[in-house]
Amino acid sequence: MSARAGLVVHQMEREGVPLLYLAPKKALKVPGVLVAHGYAGSKQLMLGYAHVLAHAGYAVMLWDFDSHAANHKPLQRNSLSANLEVAYAALVAQPEVDASRLATLGHSMGSGAVMTAAIDNDNRYDATVAISPTSAYVTTKAPRNLQLQAGSWESRFIANAQRLLKQAGGENKNLVDGKGREFVVIPNAEHITILFNNQSHQAAKNWLNATFGVQRQSNYVDRRMFWYALHLLAWLAVLGAVAPNLAVSSATPKARNLQRSFGLLIAPFVATCVLMLLSRVSDIESLGGVLVGGAIAIWFGVAGIAWLIVMSQLPIPTLRATFVGIALFLVLWIGFGVMAQVVWLQWWLIPLRLALFPLLVLACLPWFLASGVAQQNLGLGKRILWWFGQSTVLVGGFILVLYLLPQLGFISLLLPVFPIMMAIFSFAASLLNEPVSYAIGSTMFFGWTLAATFPLAR
Repeated sequence: MSARAGLVVHQMEREGVPLLYLAPKKALKVPGVLVAHGYAGSKQLMLGYAHVLAHAGYAVMLWDFDSHAANHKPLQRNSLSANLEVAYAALVAQPEVDASRLATLGHSMGSGAVMTAAIDNDNRYDATVAISPTSAYVTTKAPRNLQLQAGSWESRFIANAQRLLKQAGGENKNLVDGKGREFVVIPNAEHITILFNNQSHQAAKNWLNATFGVQRQSNYVDRRMFWYALHLLAWLAVLGAVAPNLAVSSATPKARNLQRSFGLLIAPFVATCVLMLLSRVSDIESLGGVLVGGAIAIWFGVAGIAWLIVMSQLPIPTLRATFVGIALFLVLWIGFGVMAQVVWLQWWLIPLRLALFPLLVLACLPWFLASGVAQQNLGLGKRILWWFGQSTVLVGGFILVLYLLPQLGFISLLLPVFPIMMAIFSFAASLLNEPVSYAIGSTMFFGWTLAATFPLAR
C-alpha cells in the first residue's frame, strides 16, 4: 500500500494487451518510461522498477506480452514489437506524460524488445536500460544513452552485456548527445533476483535522471518482497498450527530406505529419456499447452511413476485425505499467491490457463505421491536430508535435460527456485505425514504455479 502512496495507478487494456500505468499524482509533463518483462514474466514482475521510477517523477507503462500472464493472444514473430507499440501509444496518451521525453527499460527477452524499438525509433527514445540483456543490433549511435545491467551470478548475461557494450562503442558519459554507454554489474544477483535488487532499481533511476535532468528527489526503496516473504511465512505458521487437527491416519506401509533412495536416483534418468523420445515425435517446447512448463510437468510425472514402481507403493486415497489435500492447497494458494498478484506474479488464471490447470496437476501427481511415501514417518533430521536429496536430484536432473535438450534452456534460470519450492513442500509433508493428502495439496499448488507462470503455447 505504501508503494502506491502518492501515485496514480490505472489498469487498462488496449488491443487485447493488458496494461498497468503508474505516475506521480498531480504530475505534469513528466518523462515516460516503457517497462518490459522477460520470458515467462509479467507486468507485476517489473513493478520494483515501476514504483522506484514513479516515485522519482516518471510516468511508467507496463504490459503483458502475448501469451504471457493475463494476455491470452498467441506469441507470434512480431508480437513483441507490436505489443510495445500498443504500450507506447497508451503511454503518450496519458495526460501526465511529456511525449518528447521517453525512455525504455526491459529485462531479458524484454531487453531485446526495448533495445530494438529504441534502435528503430532512435529519435523517439532518449535512453534505454537493458537488464540481463539478450541480443540487438546496437551501434555507436543507437540506441541513445544505453545502460546495460547484469547480475554477478549470471555469467552468460555478463558476457552478452560486455559484447553489446563493445559493439556500442564502449563506456561513454556523453548523455547530452545521446552517446552515453554504461555497464553495471549488480552484486549477488542472478537472473530473477536482480529484478528485486535495489541497486539495480537505483542504477536505472540514476541513468534516467542523468539523461533527463534530475527529477524529484525520492528516497523510495522497494521493500515489497520483504512483506511478501513475511506474509508467506505467516501462512505457513497458520498451516503449522491447524495441521495437527487435519492429520489423516495412513495404512500405507513404509517403503524401505534402499527402495526410496534408489527410486529417487533413477527417476530423473527415466524422465529425461522419455522427454528425449517425445522430442523426436513432437514439439517438446509446447507440450501440454504451455511453453516449457508442459515438458517440466511431464518430466515430474514420468519421474514420479518410476519412483513409485521402484518403491512398489501406490497409496489409496480416502475421502478425508482428499479434503485435507484440498485444504492444504487452499492454504498454500493464499499464502504464496494472493499477495503475489500485486507484488511479482500474475496469480489469477485467465480462462485458457485455468483449463490447462487440471492437466498439469494430473501430470505432476505421481512425483508428489512418491515424495509423500518416501517422507512418511521421518524425523526432523532425515526430512532435512530428504529435502536436500530431492533438491539435488531435481537440479541435477534438469541440468541433464538441458544438456540433452538445449531447446528447453529457460529451465536453467529456474533451477534456484526448486530448493525453495521443495522446502515448502517438505514442511507440508512433515505436518500431514500422509502421502495422499500431501500429494493432492502439493500437486494442485505446483500445477497452478506452472499454469500461472509459463507462456501459453497457443
